[in-house]
This record gives sequence, structure tokens and C-alpha cells, in this order.
Amino acid sequence: MTRTIQRACFTVLIVVAAGAALADEPTAGVYRGWSKAVKFDVSPPLRTIPPQLVSTPPFNLVDPDPGDIFPPGPQVADPIVQSRVIGDRIPAPTVSFDAQGNISGVSPPDPVGEVGLDHYVAMSNLHFTVYDKTGTLLYGPAATNTLWSGFGGDCQDDNSGDPIVLYDQKANRWILTQFTASGPEYFNCVAISTSSDPTDTYYRYAFSTGTAFPDYPKYGVWPDAYYISTREFDGPFVGVGAYAVSRQEMIDGNPNPTLISFLVPPGGTPYNVGDGLLPADLDGWSDPPAGSPHYFVGTMDDNRGAPQDAITLWKFDADFDTPANSTFTLAHTIPVAAFNSAFPCTPGSRDCIPQPDTANTLDILSYRRRPMHRLAYRNFGTHESLVTNQSVEGATGIAGLRWYEIRDPDGSPPVIYQQGTYAPGATDGIHRWMGSIAMDNGGNMALGYSASDDTSVYPSSWYTGRLAGDTLGEMPQGEGSIIDGTGSQTGSARWGDYTAMTVDPADDCTFWYVNEYVPTTSTAGWQLRVGAFKFSECIAVAPILFEDGFESGDISQWSSSKP
Repeated sequence: MTRTIQRACFTVLIVVAAGAALADEPTAGVYRGWSKAVKFDVSPPLRTIPPQLVSTPPFNLVDPDPGDIFPPGPQVADPIVQSRVIGDRIPAPTVSFDAQGNISGVSPPDPVGEVGLDHYVAMSNLHFTVYDKTGTLLYGPAATNTLWSGFGGDCQDDNSGDPIVLYDQKANRWILTQFTASGPEYFNCVAISTSSDPTDTYYRYAFSTGTAFPDYPKYGVWPDAYYISTREFDGPFVGVGAYAVSRQEMIDGNPNPTLISFLVPPGGTPYNVGDGLLPADLDGWSDPPAGSPHYFVGTMDDNRGAPQDAITLWKFDADFDTPANSTFTLAHTIPVAAFNSAFPCTPGSRDCIPQPDTANTLDILSYRRRPMHRLAYRNFGTHESLVTNQSVEGATGIAGLRWYEIRDPDGSPPVIYQQGTYAPGATDGIHRWMGSIAMDNGGNMALGYSASDDTSVYPSSWYTGRLAGDTLGEMPQGEGSIIDGTGSQTGSARWGDYTAMTVDPADDCTFWYVNEYVPTTSTAGWQLRVGAFKFSECIAVAPILFEDGFESGDISQWSSSKP
């Protein structure tokens, strides 16, 4: 079906609320109404669809900038830097394998992946692959739009990138996504598996964002909805989009799931949204307390035009019965220890990370003033935690990773329980950046990232961690390697825009991390690498699987991963 026919057959209902007064003080989203999917179908089994491949001359994906709306400010020394690697107890990988490489000549790859009971799915610009948990390839590599073969319209015709894959462990479903970029109408394309098998059939949806390009979409699983954040451009940057789409309706394969939409324009205080917000993604088997809103977070930096260094915590209350009653509000601005997202480097503010054997430098990402995928949520019963991270200047001229644990997110106020800046480069000269962080069921943390220097450390995929009882604000378990790079990237300065640390639902202990490295010095020769590891201190929790998904409730009563 062509795009013209598609538009003729489907109507998006948008109810716009009055919100002009919010433009100068963006502390609440402007309600843009509710809508339905503009197109839906059920795919054939993925395993029966021939994988498509995209092969193009090397090129950089578009990374639009909101413009100079963040004037520079003071550069203050970070007071909480961990300036050396502490400890030597980090566990070694139990699994490590290559996923797809740079088939399409594109930069950056945006490595992302997720683990299920029996599979691992890796996505990148512009392909995806399906593996079993030993690293055996089951499907692909395939162009991402292979997922929408026969669907019609831009979801089928475009292969535009910025993919996200999540596993909804309570529903036992996979969610694979991409955006479209050809315009003049844009879409978030969402495929949700009909079972636990990512090579089987999918419910396929196209959600229109109208004439606004939904850059950098990020997704989070929550009991009531799948939540989405975007950076939206309708010509110029118009603000951050926040969406909620009914989870139950999508799990049921409802052709018309309700989607609720807000926009937060930059207005007179653009630091309230920074360069993007990140939705929470539920880990573990305990739901948030009844009545909890969904959480989005952003960061603000006083050396990029904000009045202070802080985390912004937004609450999304979605009402699918009466969508107009929904709200998206900036609930708290939480001060944090000083950090610097403005990383002064040459030749430009982006290209800061050196590599061996080349003058080409890599994108640090810190200038984007936003937390990095994922915002991992857990309800431990005694407390709730949100963890995330961002790239920063950890020491003068050295990249590091600021990480946070926020507790009691629905409290007044929420609490920064701990925070730290992991920057051993202050001692060893190695840059560490582009991180992703998560917690296991015992509250132990793992932080994965890229690492490189200008002499001997080629761009690599490393990780560190902490146990729940370790000194707050430190990653004292040592440092491990998923893969040590053996080449540098020449030509393009673009590196990935995000990576993914996720937790295995089979035991709720094992961390799985995907990032990129370069096997051989080349223009765009990146390769994805997937690895898994766990802390021996974590006690495995294996749920009971029922026909309609996983049982929820007291996890201490669960045993056996399958009936």
C-alpha cells in the first residue's frame, strides 16, 4: 500500500488543548490529544520473511541539533570523581560474541540489544539479528524494515534507524522499533511479538507524529503503557515529545490502541528538557506501587545555560479512559554534584576521544545534555530505584561517566541516594564514555561503556560494577572487558549514540551488554559485541511461566523457569 493510499484510509484524531502560556515556562507538557495507530497488521512469522540487507556508500546518519539554546557557563571541577580503578573482583564474561557489523557503511551504529528467556536480539543502524543465548545466529542480519515487509507505507519503505528493542518480561513479548525519516509525514514504527519467540509473528503498528520528525526515540515498559520520548523537529527544534500507548491493547493485538501525546517546548527555560528526556523501563518482577505515575528524567548543567546542575524528574499520569485528564509535568528539579557536559576539545565540541594510530577523534556525546539509555527502574519492596548515566568531562580533558541512583521517585522530594563520576582516566589516561547502567535483583549495579586512548587502547567495550553493600558513590569491583578493540575508526567521527545494559529475566541476575568496537582500522568498520556476566552474590530468581505470560506477585514463591 502506498503512503498516499495509507493516508486516505486512516485518520489520526488529535485533540489539541490550549497551552500557549506554557511556551515560556516549560514545566508541563502541552497536551496534544490522543490518537490511534494509522496502520496495523499481523506479520507472517519473521523466520519465513527473507532478510533484506542495506548496502550503501559510507554515510553519517542525521543528528539534528536544537541550535544554540544552551549558552556556555562556568566550568566547575567535578567533586565526586573516582579517579582510578578500584578492586579486582569484577566477574569475567560468561558469554561474548560478535553481532552484526557495518553492512550498510553507516555511522554511528547506535548499538542496542535485549535479552529474553531464550534469546538475545541485537539492533543497530540499520540492521538487526536474533541469537540464542550461546550466540548462535537464528535470524539475520536483516535490514530493520524487514520487520515491516508487506506492511506498506514508510515503515516498510524506510530503513531510517535509531532502533530500540525491549523485552516485556511479564507479558513475555518483544518490542522492536524504528522511526521514519523520509517525510513529509513521520512515523514511529512499533512491532510487538505475539509470543516469546522473536522469530515468530508480530503485531505491527505505525503511529504518526504528523510533520514533526521524532528524532532519538526512546521507549520504556510500564504496567499500564509503553512510554516513548522523542526530540521533535518541525523544521526547527520544537521540543521534547512524550507519549503513552496502552500496553494491554498492544499485547492483545488491538488494531486501534490509544496513544496519548504531549510536547514540552523549550520556551524560556530550555534547560528543563535539555536535549532529551528518558522514560523509565521496568526491571524485575515487582510492579511499581499502585497508582504510581510513569517517570521521565533529564539533566541540566550550569555550564550549558541552566541555573544549576540537577536532574529533572517528570511524571506522566496517563488516563486511557479519559485521555484529556492525562498530565505530563516537571515534578522535581533535584540538585546533584557539579558536573561538566561541555567538554572543550578540538577540532569541535563533539569529536573529543582520541584513538591509536590516527588523528581521527570520536564523538563524546556529553554535549547532548541528556541521560543515556536506559533509565532502569526497580521496586525492591523496601524502596524504589531509578538508575541512569551520562557522559561528562571527568577530569581535565578526560571523558568519564556520571551515574545516579534516585530513590523514592514518587516522594516529596525524591532522593539522590548515590551518585558518582567514573573517570579512572584521570590516572591512566583512558577515556570512558557512552555508558549504560542497570541493577540486578540484589541491588548490585553494572555499568558498561566505550574506552579508548591515543596510544594503546583501541575503542573497546568495557564494564565495571558495585555490590549493594559497597561504599556509596563508587564502582569498586574492578574493571572487565567484553572485547578489547584492535583497530581505530577513521573517516567518520560519529560513534554510537547509546548502548544497552539489560538484565536476564531467566535469573534476574545476569547482565547483558552490547556495544561496538573496531576489529581493523578502517573508515566505518565497527562491529557489535554482546557479552554477559553476573555477580556471584546475586541470588537467582526464576519465575513461573503461564500460558498468558508470567505470574506476578511474591517472587520468593516462584521457582522453575518453565512449567
